[in-house]
Amino acid sequence: MIQSADRRVAAARRIVAHVAEHLRADLSLRLWNGEVLPLGPGARDDIQIVIARPSAVRRLLLRPGLMTLFEMFGSGDLRVEGGSPLDAADRWDHGRAVHLARNLDKMQMLRDATPFLLGGGDDAATELPAWDATGDDGVGRDRGARRDQDFIQFHYDVGNDFYALFLDPEMVYSSAYFTDHGATLEAAQAEKLDRICRKLRLKPGQRILDCGCGWAGLACWAAGKYGVQVHGVTLSQAQLDYGRAKVARLGLEHLVTLELKDYREVDEAGGYDAIAQVEMFEHAGFANHEKHFNQMRRLLKPGGLYFHQASVRRGGRDALKPTPTTRVITRFIFPGGELDTIGMTVTNLGRLGFETLDVEDMREHFELTLQHWTQRLYARREEAYVLVGEARARLWMIYFALFKKGFERGSVQVYQTVAQKRRPGPSGLSLDRADLYR
Repeated sequence: MIQSADRRVAAARRIVAHVAEHLRADLSLRLWNGEVLPLGPGARDDIQIVIARPSAVRRLLLRPGLMTLFEMFGSGDLRVEGGSPLDAADRWDHGRAVHLARNLDKMQMLRDATPFLLGGGDDAATELPAWDATGDDGVGRDRGARRDQDFIQFHYDVGNDFYALFLDPEMVYSSAYFTDHGATLEAAQAEKLDRICRKLRLKPGQRILDCGCGWAGLACWAAGKYGVQVHGVTLSQAQLDYGRAKVARLGLEHLVTLELKDYREVDEAGGYDAIAQVEMFEHAGFANHEKHFNQMRRLLKPGGLYFHQASVRRGGRDALKPTPTTRVITRFIFPGGELDTIGMTVTNLGRLGFETLDVEDMREHFELTLQHWTQRLYARREEAYVLVGEARARLWMIYFALFKKGFERGSVQVYQTVAQKRRPGPSGLSLDRADLYR
């Protein structure tokens, strides 16, 4: 038994040394026996990826891929010490990591893998908070075949206290707007809320619909600072309870009404001067995009404005094809989620009765937002472990790191789009847009 253990340690040293030649990362790996191995020439050991048991190597060799990595970070068989998962991800070059498997010597890896493949597993069963009970993730399905309220509650009803660990005081769970790199998250979220109101040209007495109103950050901002009447809808009971309490605390009951309702069931044709959708669209699903824009047009008054903020894929021939990343996210974080492309968004708006007035790329803004969320959640991780369990908290930290790097590289993007329900005559958009970007 001792000889077998020694063989696995020796094999692990060889595997890590070969990986380090190609990865050239600036961090180290710690084996189950405490031995620390560099993952690149001159790599520091202040941040370490820890392999908890030999069977973790076996799992990686038998099922290499992002899904396995997520499962193992969630279970604790892999973990990061000395920094957050994002701190670790910042220590290697993504291009080298993406092409690592193809650059390794397959025969050498197979020889070194033998002690792990022939050895028995010693995995401990770890139940992960994942949407895999039925295998129904809603991808590619129209509304009638999707469990949208269950999807939303899986993600948002984790608990308001958990989200409060990393969000700003307004509890805004979408990309902030940073006027400079040194801006605080609080200032950047306030700037984003105000820009939405300015882009919608809100005026006292107008009536707006907030689709997926979350914790009522935008609803209270628009009502309190612009004097508009806001109808907010959400599918999350936890968000609704928080939002209603906030409305009462701020004395805005005469201006803000919140409901637990699917926005597609709102039945007030032509009843709104403006509609805001802020990063709820990612939950709708490809098969429901046309229905979404038709509903927006139906609810708006002629000439009414529609604000659309959404994360998107960068496009290309396989833009709608599920990727390893989307499979992981729909299983552990966002069941039912599907990302559009900006081209599809603008095309659908034009095709379905809107004039697109403004499109703004906010990719770097979301990168900075995720950096703040990651730092905050990591700093309060012990509280998160108590609130939602270690597995779920670790999965969220990995999720934030993954998407922060995605926005950094441009594989994921986010846009603010403003459109007007089509009508004859001028759009009313100012020529220099100083009112939007002052």
